[in-house]
Amino acid sequence: MTSERDHRIDFFRGLALIFIFWDHVPHNPLGQITPRNFGFSDAAEIFVFLAGYAAVLAYGKILQRDGHLIACVKILRRAWVLYVVHIFLLAMLMGIVFFANSHVETRDLVEEMGLQHFITNPQQALTDELLLRFKPNLMDPLPLYIVLLAGLPLVLPLMMRNAWAVVAASVTVYLLAPAFGWNLAAIKDGVWYFNPVTWQLLFVLGGFAAIQGQRPRLREIRPVWRQPLFIAAASYALVTGIITLLWRWPDIHDALMPASLSNVLYPISKTDLSPVRLLHFLAIAYVTAKLLPDTGWTQNWLAQQSCRMGRYSLEIFCLGVLLAPLADMVNAMTNDAVVMQVMTALVGVWLMALLGAWLDFNKRLNRSLSAVPA
Repeated sequence: MTSERDHRIDFFRGLALIFIFWDHVPHNPLGQITPRNFGFSDAAEIFVFLAGYAAVLAYGKILQRDGHLIACVKILRRAWVLYVVHIFLLAMLMGIVFFANSHVETRDLVEEMGLQHFITNPQQALTDELLLRFKPNLMDPLPLYIVLLAGLPLVLPLMMRNAWAVVAASVTVYLLAPAFGWNLAAIKDGVWYFNPVTWQLLFVLGGFAAIQGQRPRLREIRPVWRQPLFIAAASYALVTGIITLLWRWPDIHDALMPASLSNVLYPISKTDLSPVRLLHFLAIAYVTAKLLPDTGWTQNWLAQQSCRMGRYSLEIFCLGVLLAPLADMVNAMTNDAVVMQVMTALVGVWLMALLGAWLDFNKRLNRSLSAVPA
């Protein structure tokens, strides 16, 4: 694997973190321009796919350079760090939500955030937190990533040797999981909202894309808009986008959508990563990759802010989780005024970008200090 970095990965990881933040602030007008409003998939698919891409790209190089044992140790150490972060993040989130709820009279933020379990049964909630079974709203992506990353040492050596075989096995598990009800347990006899047994396919496909992206490819002579796969992907993205927009007008949707197609299409499960969601994301990813090659457009100032957030995705994700209930509190205290909703959404992104800039500065400062002779 080569060391050349595709800057689009950082850019879209940062963009996904912005979308996740906006999507989790109720009534936020800027949440209307996120991917979930224009197709079957949303920012969660972007986050998981690129997490798999980045993980396989980084740890694949370590595997080749230092061997399987060192790679496993580093992967599991990272998974442990994520687990500890998850515990502390949940504690901080509960404190912020309880504080915000005491200042809001128009709605119950504790209920909105799914924290009733801690109120009614705090001892069991603490146990469930340690076992990753208690995941309030906003917290689902991090436990999913922990589980997927912890399983990476099992498949990484196989993926480096025969990525197609790993993808085939992953697809098989993905198809069997809904039929057999494979999922992990959550509170109150529930299951994980993001089923890791099915979402693992997206993580694996991200890793597969990382491996394939490092290999030389034949240059396509035909223009992109004349390539059959591009036409198919763009057409699917367009049709699903129209269907999603029609959800805003149920009467028109029901009149235009044949009952036979509705019976096949719905419900579109996010928990089990419905095939139509998966295909939509893959279509969008393919079209985007074709239309936006890594030719330097990520070097402008605005794109660099997103790239910086993407490079520190864990820290930025955690900040977004904590900012969402605070933004909701401020919005509720002003009767969800549109101006305030837009302002809190933009201020939140500014704070996320500011954290990314600080982390980047701190990293460069540490490098400069380490280069100074003692």
